Order: sequence, then C-alpha cells, then structure tokens
Amino acid sequence: MELATVRAVITGGVSGLGLAVAEHLVAQGARVALFDINDDKGAAAVAALGADKAAYFRTDVSDEAQVQANVASARDFLGGLNVAVSCAGILGSGRVLGREGPMPLKQFTGTIMVNLVGSFNVAKAAADVMQHNEPGGDGERGVIVNTASVAAYEGQVGQAAYAASKGGVVGMTLPMAREFARIGVRVMTIAPGVFWTPMVDTMPPQVQESLAASIPYPSRLGRPEEFAETVAFILRTRYLNGETIRLDGATRLAPK
Repeated sequence: MELATVRAVITGGVSGLGLAVAEHLVAQGARVALFDINDDKGAAAVAALGADKAAYFRTDVSDEAQVQANVASARDFLGGLNVAVSCAGILGSGRVLGREGPMPLKQFTGTIMVNLVGSFNVAKAAADVMQHNEPGGDGERGVIVNTASVAAYEGQVGQAAYAASKGGVVGMTLPMAREFARIGVRVMTIAPGVFWTPMVDTMPPQVQESLAASIPYPSRLGRPEEFAETVAFILRTRYLNGETIRLDGATRLAPK
C-alpha cells in the first residue's frame, strides 16, 4: 500500500504513539481520523496536521455503537477507509492482592474493555467498511494494526490486568488475519517495549535513566517516530500478516 493512498482511523491519535503515526502518515500524503477522548489535544493535533488532512472524533473505544458510528463518519471525511491503527490504551496497574485487599473486578474489566475490547471494536467496524473497497495489489482492501506490549509476554508484578489485555490483543491477531484473508484485509500487531510517551515524561529522571539502562541495545527508550515507521513498514509490505512484531531493543521485562 502506498502511504499517500492511506485513509486511516487512528485511536489514541492525539498524543504519544498514535499522534506519531498520524504525523508520519500525513507527511507522506495520507489523511487521518483521530479517535480519542481529549478534546483539547484533539483540536491541537488537527491544527498541527491540517484540517484538510485530519479530523478529530471524540471516541470511547469501549463503546461499540460509538465506534461503529464514528468509523462511518471518519470514512465520509476521509473519502474512504483502508487503514485502522489502534493505539488507545490504559495501564490499569495494580496488584491482584494489594495492601487494601484484592483488586476490584471493575479495575480489571476496565483495562480489558479499553485495551482489548476497544481494539476489537475498532477492528471489526473498520473491516466491515474495508471489505467493500476496490481490491489493490494481491487483492488487498485494507490493513489493521493493533498495539500490544512486551508485557503480553513478560508481565510484571502489578501488571496482571494490563498483561492480560495485551496478551488478548496478541492472541486475536492470527485468527483475525486468517478470517479477514477472504476479504483482503491484513491484521498485524506491534508489541512495543518502553517508549517515550506522556506517561514517561512525568517520571523522575532517575527512573527514566533506570528504564533506559535496562534495555540491551540501543540502551535508551523507544522513540514514537520509530513506532510510526514500523506501522508504515507494515502498510507497505503486503506479505506481513497475522504476526506480532516486538519493537523493544531486545529488552525482557524483569518480574518487578
């Protein structure tokens, strides 16, 4: 897929990894619809990207009906839809048995609803639209890229909910890719390690340095633009399908 032809929905698109993807794609001539729940950042992102290239849609990805309606609205703004990139997510950190007692089920299910169910909601709504696209090379009609985490493989203490949600994203990648093969839609997942995001910016410098030192090579945190470049690589390379790519500098998370 040529990046200039991309018409993409990007969740979590007004900051962090999602915004980096939007910036990279727009710079190549693409048009994007940003799904998020931060109106101020949404307005700023559209202003920076250009109102002719980007639009913001306030979207709770865990709300099935809202996602479906906004995907349809995004398609109308974009003049089509052939890419969906899910970057929306929450940490949901907390021990299963904490000092104040067991983790409330609401906390666990809330993390699952945003990270896993949210990705599912966007993927199915987008695929429903993409299946009607005219096929391109190899019969391709669209690409779905989800975001997992290295925590899907090495979840740390306090990450039970987060790791479960991201493990679910990894787990649905292959069966979804196999199912969508008949409509020419690829499904890929990226599992990033520790990246510079707004969350990391709030950490003390010594914590940031410790995180960077734990990464074998390069011994630094990942840059959002590197995530964006990986998304672009996936979009351009049609033989990539049904797989999760670790993007982590060879790091493996310690127990805690």
